[in-house]
Amino acid sequence: MAAAQGRRSDGAGGMDEAKEVRGKEKEPGGAGSARTADPTPSPFRAAVEGLRTARLRPLVEIEQVPPPQRLAPYAHALEATVVDGEQELADGRLVLLHDPAGHDAWRGAFRLVTLVRAELEPEMAADPLLPEVCWSWLTGALQARGLACGEPSGTVTRASSHYFGGLSARPAASQIEIRASWTPREGHGGAPDTGGHLAAWCDLLAQVAGLPPAGPGDASVVTLPQRRGPQSP
Repeated sequence: MAAAQGRRSDGAGGMDEAKEVRGKEKEPGGAGSARTADPTPSPFRAAVEGLRTARLRPLVEIEQVPPPQRLAPYAHALEATVVDGEQELADGRLVLLHDPAGHDAWRGAFRLVTLVRAELEPEMAADPLLPEVCWSWLTGALQARGLACGEPSGTVTRASSHYFGGLSARPAASQIEIRASWTPREGHGGAPDTGGHLAAWCDLLAQVAGLPPAGPGDASVVTLPQRRGPQSP
């Protein structure tokens, strides 16, 4: 977890004052306790804890990574990969941002930002409705878990690569990329249900990866066809 911290100024007192301060640092509840207190806002700590304790579906591997700087006073970032055996089916990053003063564009104090990527089968990449379908997966994943959010925005990009010359033996490859952000509604104590949002994000990853629905109630969900074999190096 990365948090912006205020600068500390050094006192200009003499030796007697310094000894007095050191003495208080040894006392329970003295000056030392204030100096070592965590300056991170409690709503952000609760939001991060919600991410850490979320229960996620199998095949999704998650790890904490250094968050981006300068986007918000407080940030926490996760990276995830959908793995089936030795094959990576999709990957992505989810960043939690927090500004205690609020943000006009967010219309709230928290913001979730994501990037999701997956390889595509050629026939799926040619579908003209693919961008709209992929965006509906994100909004649908949030709605399916009853998560309230505001100010959603993002892009869906598909790209194709064709290889020539010394790389001509490689088959053509296509990729889908979803970039999005939304404002999770804050709950009790000022913290949003980040565990629920993380679970919904993993649902999105699974859909993009072509995994089967997680539960019997999700049988109507359309997913990308799962890749049939490892990609060429």
